Amino acid sequence: MRHILQQIHRRGFVAGLVGGAAATGLAGRAAAQTPDPVPCRLGPAPHPKGPLVWNDMDQIEIDAAYDQRFYAPMGFQISKREASVSEAVRARLGEPLRLAYGSTEIEKLDVYRARTPNAPIFMFFHGGQWLGGLARNNAYPAEMFVNAGANFIAVDFNNVKEAGGDLRVMAAQVRRSIAWVYKNAATFGGDAGRLYIGGRSSGAHLTGVALVTDWEKEFGLPADIIKGGICSSGMFDLKAVRISKRSRNIKFTDEMEDQMSSQRHLHLLRAPVVVLHGTNETPEFQRQSRDFAAAGKAAGKDIQLIVAQDYNHFEMGESFANPYGPNGRAALALMKLPILA
Repeated sequence: MRHILQQIHRRGFVAGLVGGAAATGLAGRAAAQTPDPVPCRLGPAPHPKGPLVWNDMDQIEIDAAYDQRFYAPMGFQISKREASVSEAVRARLGEPLRLAYGSTEIEKLDVYRARTPNAPIFMFFHGGQWLGGLARNNAYPAEMFVNAGANFIAVDFNNVKEAGGDLRVMAAQVRRSIAWVYKNAATFGGDAGRLYIGGRSSGAHLTGVALVTDWEKEFGLPADIIKGGICSSGMFDLKAVRISKRSRNIKFTDEMEDQMSSQRHLHLLRAPVVVLHGTNETPEFQRQSRDFAAAGKAAGKDIQLIVAQDYNHFEMGESFANPYGPNGRAALALMKLPILA
């Protein structure tokens, strides 16, 4: 019996040694196979510097500076979230009024109505590199505006490929939508005398172009139909854009570059404007906002620059739905609306 007990103890000891060694080996192997995550690289990959094409940038660098994926690699997940939040907003607010401002199928807008009549209006022009985006997927700011006492309108328009590579077609649709809303505001309970516009990214570019429209000459409307604008992370002079790979989708001419560069037509700017960008945006999107704001101030215009610390391009756009975020707070302040309803 004593002999048997000794064998059992010995076997247990050996098994313990083997089990412990195996566990230690597995733990060591697991540790070796689980390195720290690699931080996302921002900007283009290291490369031999090529000939300079814009300021201190070569072609690779200017292309990356107009491609958000290089500076916000998780950005398109935010775009998907904006679409899902838009669905949730409709579940709470109800479906919008779908109204036509033009004759083609895309020329429609979604009106999320204020709860009181004769309320101010905020028109929103979505981004998407001029290549995509729909009003339905850009309803995410609607709840904030409605809760603050305003009508929120998301506008549909052609993308640049559908427009034959001509940004002026898109700009004309944006202008027509604004004129239509001004003329028809009373039909949905809006106050035409308190019409504000805003956009993000390529939508901010179109917003900028709309802000320098000669409304009297082109539409026979008062020159000051727009009472204020929000331009978030936009492009306001297209010279550098024309050099970048974005020109593959746009049939640039000198005339188009000039007409679609709002910074060159500041003499037509009559409304106060808030220009915003994040510090984690591409160097060109930061420069575009700085230059536009500086040019506006130099021209004596009512223009404010807000630099949002630690926001990237997509986070800036998402902040239109947040009364405490840079765009939401700026829009409510511009419209003289309360942050909390």
